[in-house]
Amino acid sequence: MSSSRSFGRSLYWRIGLGFILFLGITLGLQVGLFIWVAGETEGGMPERMGRDFADLVASDLESALTQDPALDLEAYAKQRISELHRPAVIILADGRVVAPPGIDVPQGMRMPGPFKRRAPGQPGEGRRGPPPDRDRMPPPGMGNGGPPPGPMTRGPFGGPRRGPEMAPIEHHGEVVGVVWVPPLTGVRRVADQIGTPLAIGAFLLLLAGTALAALVIFRPAQARLRALEDAARRFGEGDLTARAPAIGGDEVSAVADAFNRMAADLAARQAQLVEADRARRQLLADVSHELMTPLTAIRGYAETLGLTQFAPESKEGVRAVEVIQEEGERIERLVGDLLDLARFEAGGISLAQESVDVDEVFERVAERHAKTAADKQVMIVVEPRDEGLRLVGDPMRIEQAVQNLAANALKHTPPGGVVRLSARRDPARVTLLVSDNGIGIPAEHLPHVFDRFYKADRSRSQSGSGLGLSIVKAIIERHSGTVSVRSTPHVETVFEVSLPISRA
Repeated sequence: MSSSRSFGRSLYWRIGLGFILFLGITLGLQVGLFIWVAGETEGGMPERMGRDFADLVASDLESALTQDPALDLEAYAKQRISELHRPAVIILADGRVVAPPGIDVPQGMRMPGPFKRRAPGQPGEGRRGPPPDRDRMPPPGMGNGGPPPGPMTRGPFGGPRRGPEMAPIEHHGEVVGVVWVPPLTGVRRVADQIGTPLAIGAFLLLLAGTALAALVIFRPAQARLRALEDAARRFGEGDLTARAPAIGGDEVSAVADAFNRMAADLAARQAQLVEADRARRQLLADVSHELMTPLTAIRGYAETLGLTQFAPESKEGVRAVEVIQEEGERIERLVGDLLDLARFEAGGISLAQESVDVDEVFERVAERHAKTAADKQVMIVVEPRDEGLRLVGDPMRIEQAVQNLAANALKHTPPGGVVRLSARRDPARVTLLVSDNGIGIPAEHLPHVFDRFYKADRSRSQSGSGLGLSIVKAIIERHSGTVSVRSTPHVETVFEVSLPISRA
């Protein structure tokens, strides 16, 4: 039987989904942490890069004005900022602002207050020499109606958070505008720029990690657990040679090794039990066979003593001879039953496979027990016959089984009772029924009535061998049939024998 279990109950899928969920959460947290850190630290770039970028844009605009004094600075600034790799805002002297799409320019943003004019040839002209001192450059809008400068805040990693970088645009010593480079800080900005690639990369890494774990970790473990399960199932079905592969040296291997040791121990015990049972049956058969010879001699001498010329003179002597004869016959029947049972259980009796007429079996059983039934004032009734009802088996042994059932029914049916023999046909089997309306069998005794030497009525311990029903069960099972009993005390007791139907 193949093992099938629901998706939610599979340990393999539970572990797999747990691993995938853990890996996905870990990657998601790493992506989020990376974006947050990058937003807080301007992507990890040095602080001077923002300043250098502002100086570079201002220098480019100054060069364009130098080449073309009539240049429309606003139009040129719009063209240039669209080509830059980093956002930059141009604030002209007349208050016009040129900003790329998506950049939020603070409301009231204007060009800062007047910068210190530099004489021609001083450092800073044409960006020759070091950049101007930005500590002397007021923040945007300061003194011009713009927003007041905010306090410097410290970042989570110790350094101050970077603010915007500024550089003046000069032409002939006059400041005609300012380049304002907003900081790259901000989780939202970083997420917009690199969030999608990071998410795609994390998803691909999740797929690759899941596939690798499935191939390297989970699939081999599942295969070994399935092999262990298959070995346990085959062992439970009777294959005592079934063993699980104990490889790997891990916990699964330890379980497989423990199972193999248990299976080997059970197989050895089973072999010992089989051998002990075989020896017991052989001993029983040998003893039963050997007892027949002295029993025959005892019965012969007892019958001789029962003859008139050898009979004792006293009544007590005559009675003693009769007891010897009765007990000899009972022991002989017991030994015969033991011998038959031992042969059936050991498979030492070969069965003929013939077509058996059920009506003929019932007739012979009724005839054999007719005198006993008349003496006990019990009626034997054969139910209406089913013409042509036949089954496959050994005619003599099947009749022996029905004879034992009928004898058992007569023994426990009081005067005036009825013993019925009947049969019914099923699609593939024939069921023989032997019923009586005697004292019945208590419910607690029903599971044991086919055990050898078991007697539900202890008051009748001296009658019968206690092996009749055990022999019935052995005969029927050798015919691939089944026998069962149901009983309602003082109402009805029914023995049912189910056998294969004839194919003839």
